[in-house]
Amino acid sequence: MSRGICPRVISCGSFWILSAVIFAAHLIDVDAYSCHEVKTAFQLRQVGPLHRVPETPGTDVDLMICKHQGPSCCTRKMEESYQLAVKRETLQNIQSYSYELEHLISGHSDAFQDMFQYLLSFSQGHLSSLLEGTYPSLSHHALPHVNQLFASLSLYLRGANVSVETSVHQFFNNLFPLVYTRLINPGIEGNMMVGIEMGDCLRMIRQDVNPFGSHPAVMAQEMAEALGAGRQLGLALEEGLEVMNATEHVSMSKECVKGLVKMVYCSHCRGLTLIKPCVGYCLNVMRGCLASVSELDQPWRRYTSLLEQLTHAMAGHHSLELALLGARDHVNEALLYAQLHGPLITATVDKVCGLSTGAPTSMRPTSPEVTTSSVTSTSLPPSAAPSQSLPEQWQSQLAHLRSSFPLKPSKNNKHNLRTLSREFLMYLQRYKSFFAALPEMLCEGDNVVDDSTCWSGEDVVESYTGRVVGNGLHAQRQNPEVKVRSPNPTLAEVKERLELFNQETQEKFPKLGQMEAWDELGSGETDEGSTTDCDDEDGCQASGDGQEHTSHTASSGGKPLGRQPGGESPRENPSKPPSVKVIGGSATASWARLWSLALLFAALCLQWTLF
Repeated sequence: MSRGICPRVISCGSFWILSAVIFAAHLIDVDAYSCHEVKTAFQLRQVGPLHRVPETPGTDVDLMICKHQGPSCCTRKMEESYQLAVKRETLQNIQSYSYELEHLISGHSDAFQDMFQYLLSFSQGHLSSLLEGTYPSLSHHALPHVNQLFASLSLYLRGANVSVETSVHQFFNNLFPLVYTRLINPGIEGNMMVGIEMGDCLRMIRQDVNPFGSHPAVMAQEMAEALGAGRQLGLALEEGLEVMNATEHVSMSKECVKGLVKMVYCSHCRGLTLIKPCVGYCLNVMRGCLASVSELDQPWRRYTSLLEQLTHAMAGHHSLELALLGARDHVNEALLYAQLHGPLITATVDKVCGLSTGAPTSMRPTSPEVTTSSVTSTSLPPSAAPSQSLPEQWQSQLAHLRSSFPLKPSKNNKHNLRTLSREFLMYLQRYKSFFAALPEMLCEGDNVVDDSTCWSGEDVVESYTGRVVGNGLHAQRQNPEVKVRSPNPTLAEVKERLELFNQETQEKFPKLGQMEAWDELGSGETDEGSTTDCDDEDGCQASGDGQEHTSHTASSGGKPLGRQPGGESPRENPSKPPSVKVIGGSATASWARLWSLALLFAALCLQWTLF
């Protein structure tokens, strides 16, 4: 009896054990296919509303992008959220990489403009101090014209439609009536009727009479060349900011967005929230999405090359600084020239304007009157060079005016234009290939994995087997991940505008490619020859023979670039040299004493060394 009952007891126990095992397996299976991890990632990455994520995978989900066999934790609504999220994340990644470049351009654009305005302000004060200290009879009425000149130069450097040559010549046009009535003929400024009637006439005939020699033309040319490079550099930096702004807000095609969702989020639909895309797969997707951006590579490389060349033209050899600081020297030389040719200028003005100012002053040769309080040394005006027919006693007494003392930039200022330019060029080297390297930068670091397990867009694989294409629109024809049907119209316009800017810049400055680059980008030291510290508020000075100072004379024969006053030469009437009264030179005796002291000190040092 007992044997008959036992089999049934065993059978019942086996049934309950089998039921418990099936129930436990069912619980494990349900937990394995839970969408909890997907919901957590959905929340952490702020993809969208959490209620769109199902609790368990579905089997009859109609997906548009993340299609695969088997259950899925994704829905159509989640795919819509994934598309918005991946566009936002990709643009944020692009902006994170382009931020430093954009900051480099915008920061140095502001820094260059600040430096330009500082140099303008300093040079304006430099010239004003000359007029106030050396030409007090002119200063009160001439300073407004100085202010107007530098205001025009400031607008020009900021990109305004202003002509440097016109501004410089307008300054000398306005200066001529003051020079004529206060330096050449100082007795007539009190006659208001004569002054009013002559003012307009003198301004109109200034360039024909040529009372200042070649100095206005030389000053205008030097400033136009140096300031032109600075102005174009400022415009180029603004153009670069527009290019960066367009690429940061580039629109993405539907094919690109689908490729990004497939690469970043389709693995989540299977519960694989930690798997990373394969490197080659990521490159194909990013190069397809950024095909129009990569088309900017060649014009951008040309653009950065022009930035370097413009910077060399502006700051190399301190061109812009010396052009601005040299305004004082040019104006002083122009005033000396007008005083030396006063009688000829007066005779010409009387003929043209028809307003006689009375008989010319004494026609006997006189010694120049020198104001020794002046701190400005100038070179001899071209008309007073030895090749001209000035009397020998004038040449000997004016010989000390031949020495040129050009301004030199200060080594003490660690934040000068050249230092700023070197810093800019050092940083610029990193970004010449920015648009070609952008897809690679987006596929580096934690965004991808390059080991034996990665996501291929369809499944987890050991390595990506698809063909990896290159950059640009043409290469995307073979792209297996993203179909590029047409270029982005916005970026195509940006590319065309950048190419046009490069072309116009090259046409405006045809000699840019011939500029010598700095050999030592990182040194920050001044050029050889600029070894003198500049502590004097009026600039550094260095002695030299005036015959070597050729910036104001033609290369052949040492002849002046400008015409003689009234189109005549002093050689026509050598027997009647005009009376000359010169203001603004330096005393020869002072320099002689300085040289004597220097030689004495050198002799003492030599004797002490021998001893």
